Amino acid sequence: MEQKESSGIAEKILSPFARFLDRGGKSVIGIDVGASSIKVVQVRKKAGKAVLETYGEIALGPYANLAVGQATRLKQDKIREALDDLLREANVTSRSGGFAVPLRSSFVTVIEVMNVSEKELKEVVEIEARKYIPMPIREVTLDWNPLPLLDENGEVFDEHDGRKSHAKTRQVLIAAIHNEAISAFSSLAQSAKLSISFLEIEVFSLIRSLLHRERAPVLLVDMGAGSTKLAVVEGGVARRTHTIDRGSQDMTIALSRSQGLSIVKAEERKREIGLSKDPKYKDTADSLRFAMRDIFAQANKLLLQYEKQYNRTISKVVLSGGGSLVKGVVEMASNNFSAEVVYADPFSRVETPAFLDPTLKSIGPNFSVSLGVALRKLEEEG
Repeated sequence: MEQKESSGIAEKILSPFARFLDRGGKSVIGIDVGASSIKVVQVRKKAGKAVLETYGEIALGPYANLAVGQATRLKQDKIREALDDLLREANVTSRSGGFAVPLRSSFVTVIEVMNVSEKELKEVVEIEARKYIPMPIREVTLDWNPLPLLDENGEVFDEHDGRKSHAKTRQVLIAAIHNEAISAFSSLAQSAKLSISFLEIEVFSLIRSLLHRERAPVLLVDMGAGSTKLAVVEGGVARRTHTIDRGSQDMTIALSRSQGLSIVKAEERKREIGLSKDPKYKDTADSLRFAMRDIFAQANKLLLQYEKQYNRTISKVVLSGGGSLVKGVVEMASNNFSAEVVYADPFSRVETPAFLDPTLKSIGPNFSVSLGVALRKLEEEG
């Protein structure tokens, strides 16, 4: 992981290998604008496989006169400035791709509706969706997709084999994005001269980059700076989502207050020491664990609620996002969940130079969303 300083503007984590890769095919990008940083991944298709060309991250804190790692609420012109700096410093050559939309600006859930004809389904879904979306329907753009009907054995019901389903209800995945978010991202794309063909809610990007044909339920825990996003995914479908208004920044703040450190110094200690078991770092590790406890408690509550409601066992928890990179987090999570806990490894989905494997595994969780967006764009290109 390479750290650079550019005109004193911000710390950057940039691609150390873009110059080594051969160009060829159409390159596309995926962009993830988070609370504390912007991430970008550029890929292309070669012989039917996705090839990683470059990636980069830029901290947003310094653009608001805050420390690296702190969550911000930047104005549009400052976000554009940071994005321009990132695309330049990371040697991004493509302007074609997509943006991820934060879960806090969107809504995803599975609802149950009457099993009616396809013609009638649209009207039914739009009426029922109003009961679930926690904002006026006129303020969002709604999309939905009926989930496959299941037969008595739990297998997908094939309506084209001559059978008729006698189910009275069926499940529909609904997704809504706040119109203000759509307007903001569209404006950002235009000002940055990007050709953005879609906006995708970040949970769908995570599913694409992290889950590979898993049929059993999986809990995704994406730990950002200002919030942690949860999603129970089964059969590739986000069945439950939830946002916790706590993230890795809360760990830094807790450490700063307990030890009388500046935010900058506390962030450094968090990254260097983490949840160390070394007795000489006990106070630091205890402060960080205390901040993490509520996040894992809420995540475990969602897991147990899902298991109880559907009588299904969640056997794996995938940790993603920058907060998951703090040393010792996986071990703490393993003690919290009665399930296997693993780090996200999104770069395993693409071809990369072998000598970079250790680096990409160590930073991978932070690029899960942006890579997922880039892979969707590759799918669009065919």
